Amino acid sequence: MKAMIVCVSVSHGNTKRIADVMGNVLEAPVVTPEQVDLEELAACDLVGFGSGIFLMAFHPRLREFVRSLPKEQRGKAFVFATSGFPESPLRPFTRPLLQLLQQKGFEAIDAFSCRALDTWLPFKPIGGIRKQRPNADDLEAARTFAEGLRARFHTTSRPA
Repeated sequence: MKAMIVCVSVSHGNTKRIADVMGNVLEAPVVTPEQVDLEELAACDLVGFGSGIFLMAFHPRLREFVRSLPKEQRGKAFVFATSGFPESPLRPFTRPLLQLLQQKGFEAIDAFSCRALDTWLPFKPIGGIRKQRPNADDLEAARTFAEGLRARFHTTSRPA
């Protein structure tokens, strides 16, 4: 299985920590959108796309990168995020990116998110919320998620 993780981590490095754990499990390089080689991306069986959440959406650099991709037949994709608040069932932040990936030819298979330090404007004077996150439990959850992806991928890609 050839995999890649595309990550935008700009505030505190939280999303990069999650991406690195997943990358180790999936034996996948972790790259920024600007570092992606489109030929290498096209050859991937599995690609992860992740960032912190800003105003209930993935980082604009990540969204713009995915929008810029040509539509073609691609492998499987998953999304991952770090955020100060949990995903709301009324306004999920993972669904729009999963839908955009499907429009670009990926088979969007799953999503992962965890809490992380959030120093957005109203929380900045008090040093932010979700301090000490992601923690060891969050990193272990990311590892377990990636192991599950790897197991599912190997199960579904075996010849009959």
